[in-house]
Amino acid sequence: MSAQNTLPRVVLVDDHPAMLRQTIQLLSPQFEIVHALPDGRQLLPLVAKGNLDLIVLDITLPEPSGIDLAVQLRRVGCSAKIVFLTVHADRDYAREAFEAGACGYVLKPRLASDLIPALKGALSGKIFISAAPELKELAL
Repeated sequence: MSAQNTLPRVVLVDDHPAMLRQTIQLLSPQFEIVHALPDGRQLLPLVAKGNLDLIVLDITLPEPSGIDLAVQLRRVGCSAKIVFLTVHADRDYAREAFEAGACGYVLKPRLASDLIPALKGALSGKIFISAAPELKELAL
């Protein structure tokens, strides 16, 4: 068995190609990137095929939104941990994300410092929220 087979399996969903490339580059040494999708239309069929550990979702996607996708994923029994990677430093968005089943809420400007700890935390059952004044008093 190669080392690649033991890495956590991740799907990325973001409609910005540069963000997908940057995220792949950041995660590749420690995670197996199964797919990087520009929208969520292919996500549910992909999840149905099996063994994903993590899903990194943008909130603002072409229909459906990332939050709508998270709700759909939980509805179909997807067990992969969901971490949002978003520009929205907004308490209401964050609250919706966690209500939809998220384990993490990472702000894109904090990608390099926060995404890997958020993903590792999700795998061990912990909640992660990027440090931001707007999210400081988020009550989950």
